[in-house]
Amino acid sequence: MNLFERYLTVWVFLCIIVGVLLGQAFPSAVQAVGALEVAKVNLPVGFLIWVMIIPMLLKVDFGALHQVRQHAKGIGVTLFVNWLVKPFSMAFLGWLFIRTLFAQWLPAEQLDSYIAGLILLAAAPCTAMVFVWSRLTNGDPLFTLSQVALNDSIMVVAFAPLVALLLGVASISVPWDTLFTSVVLYIVIPVILAQLARRALLAKGQAAFDAVMEKIGPWSISALLLTLVLLFAFQGKAIIDQPLVIALLAVPILIQVFFNSALAYWLNRQLGEKHNVACPSALIGASNFFELAVAAAISLYGFESGAALATVVGVLIEVPVMLLVVRVVNASKGWYEQGQA
Repeated sequence: MNLFERYLTVWVFLCIIVGVLLGQAFPSAVQAVGALEVAKVNLPVGFLIWVMIIPMLLKVDFGALHQVRQHAKGIGVTLFVNWLVKPFSMAFLGWLFIRTLFAQWLPAEQLDSYIAGLILLAAAPCTAMVFVWSRLTNGDPLFTLSQVALNDSIMVVAFAPLVALLLGVASISVPWDTLFTSVVLYIVIPVILAQLARRALLAKGQAAFDAVMEKIGPWSISALLLTLVLLFAFQGKAIIDQPLVIALLAVPILIQVFFNSALAYWLNRQLGEKHNVACPSALIGASNFFELAVAAAISLYGFESGAALATVVGVLIEVPVMLLVVRVVNASKGWYEQGQA
């Protein structure tokens, strides 16, 4: 992990402080940035999201899809957890904690928005950071690559319908036009541009590709941090007035990560998959494409929404929690292999 990735939680905390201070010190300037939008898409944020996502998608080789058959059981487990368990379990946890158990401590007008943010966070499987988690567990690189490529292919067509379904089940109004615009802007177009750029770079040789990837690697996290500064500049007053909100939003996210990683890990063991497949499967099953979630939340509900804040909480806890999961699956290798024939 590079410096940005290793200390992502620290940088996010600093962004909270900087963003809140900017929002309080220069409210008119922050509002002016927020007003720079076309068709409900904030232009500065849209640019930052592309800078954030495209370098990550450059790592994805959709040509690896033919390798799916080599680890069919592990692929099946991850798909089951990513698309049939995680989004629906998060919708349930959102209802349980946000609308029921924690409702008295949260602003009533933001309850639906918080749940929407949690759903957006869970509806998109992680892409780039998965390669980091897999490497830390000595995961099978071919499995990781083929799983990410398959998930991204599914995400292009399934993200919008799945989010719309879950928002509808949660009785939250679905802004269809903005939702589809977000999918096109933040999934379809970046995937196409990234794959075209990937082919052009690889045509110059693997060394040229690796050199470019090393140079632009920090762009993604840097763009994410700048986006968070803007987001917290808008959310500053809400955070100062109700700091408890962030802690309460973290509860369902933490439960979701631990539940889904444990489920994927256990299912792989029951099906007889190798440990170096079960580890990335568990990590892919638990982690989220938080960059997409942040972008979609801002586009759908705005900078100042509870949805945007909920996705940011996901960013805040992603790295330390996933590092804990990495430690658990590495430490339990003996138990995992002992249960296999």
